[in-house]
Amino acid sequence: MKKILAVVLVLMFMVTLVVACGNNADDAADNGGGGGGEDLRFVIVPKVVHEWFDAVTSGAEAQAEILGRKLGVNVTIDFRAPTTADVMEQNTILEQAAATMPNGIALDPLDWAGNRAVVEEIIEKGIPVIFFDARVPGSGIFAIGADFTEQGRRNAERMVELLGPEGGQVAVQHGVVTAANHNERYESILATLAQHPQIEVIEAPPGEDDISISQTNAAAVIAANPNLRGFLNVDAAAPVGQALAVEEAGRAGDIIIIGAENMVQIYEFIQNGTIYGGYSVPAVMFGELLVTMLFHMQEGGTGTIPLEIDTGLTWIGPENVEMFIELSVMN
Repeated sequence: MKKILAVVLVLMFMVTLVVACGNNADDAADNGGGGGGEDLRFVIVPKVVHEWFDAVTSGAEAQAEILGRKLGVNVTIDFRAPTTADVMEQNTILEQAAATMPNGIALDPLDWAGNRAVVEEIIEKGIPVIFFDARVPGSGIFAIGADFTEQGRRNAERMVELLGPEGGQVAVQHGVVTAANHNERYESILATLAQHPQIEVIEAPPGEDDISISQTNAAAVIAANPNLRGFLNVDAAAPVGQALAVEEAGRAGDIIIIGAENMVQIYEFIQNGTIYGGYSVPAVMFGELLVTMLFHMQEGGTGTIPLEIDTGLTWIGPENVEMFIELSVMN
């Protein structure tokens, strides 16, 4: 209930903010100003180039268009992604983005310990910084995310349920081992599976949020464990890589893959039965919220919103995947 209330309050805040922006623009027009002001530019820095982050950007661009129309200005989304999940490259991108003095930066941190000094320097310049798809307790940085521990627990419990009382071998594949959200999911999955002695955990080499690496490492796990019954994962690339490896091994429908995000390729694997499904976080909503919150912060409003926004989790499986496919076509 608390999570639902938090999301409702945020959505109410978004509506109020947009209406207020519209009123401000109308007032300016009535005064002969035409409703125009200074253009705005917000930078999004994800973990890596990835289809999932494209969905975040589409949500941000849609919200930017609404905000710009209400304000009578151009609101631009500047998407800058590392080519690989490398914290040094991400820091370089952050420094380059900050040098252009944007109105705000939304970051999905690869490693808070490694990102911290750069982020603090950016904030000292007066540029608002928020996290998305991440929660870093104690950082003091506003975050848009979900309960990643709950997400890991639910996915692991669904796997246990599907395997039944006989259990069996389940491979758990980490993503970027320094990423806070990946660690939350990973530790939660392991803790949940540890409560079920019929499950034997196989530690798969990390996929590094990369489909090709995830596939290669998943294929090695399948080859080494002929009795493998399931795969669990912590990022959006791993389910795709695992699905490709399972199909290549001729074991689609035999090895259960749990873990899904808002990606067309994942929808297709759920549709054909290679991926069973999984609990997902709303990528598009992340984009919408980060634009709204960055605008609010650059206007000086920091005391009227919580430090974290929990967007909730959505199950994507065979029973509802057609709806997600239709929505992706519409977008």
